[in-house]
Amino acid sequence: MFNFVKKKWLEKSAGSKKDPALADHGFLVFENTSEVIQAEKLLKLNGWDVRVMGPPPEIQTGCDLVIFFPLIEQLNIIRLLETTSNPPLQVVPVTDPLLTPVSLFQVKDFGDFLMVRAANMKITIEKKTRIIVNISGGGCPDVPYLANEMVGKTVSSAPDPLDIGHTLCGYALALAFTEVKNRCLP
Repeated sequence: MFNFVKKKWLEKSAGSKKDPALADHGFLVFENTSEVIQAEKLLKLNGWDVRVMGPPPEIQTGCDLVIFFPLIEQLNIIRLLETTSNPPLQVVPVTDPLLTPVSLFQVKDFGDFLMVRAANMKITIEKKTRIIVNISGGGCPDVPYLANEMVGKTVSSAPDPLDIGHTLCGYALALAFTEVKNRCLP
């Protein structure tokens, strides 16, 4: 009897923690970051509402990114990715509160300055002028080049890191750059 009550209590507890917004979503897990970036680009070009996020520890495979997507679209998404020879290693439905995706963004408001961090890259702007005052983080060889091309320019005139970067750091910086633009441009 005790085991039956314990089982029912655990089921009820687990069910109460479930986030309904996550219940109809899943993760596409890939072998490496390059595959995630290619898949995200293709899926967005084809109109799907997907987001690149950090994987929960339970499904990490060596790649620091997963694609968060609506499960109802799984069959069509997999078919499309297979046509480009880039299928995911695994599709994981979000069925457990422990499988909550990890946000890649951290935002810090310093009064006159705003810093956005995405994964390992940070971009800081002066809020009043919208000038990029600093880019830091990472360890990829194109970070100094990206910083040289972007620092001192306004958010609206700086090049998109996706267009001039070629590494995971460039991709992470592009995510932070997009978040800065969303927060400071009308």
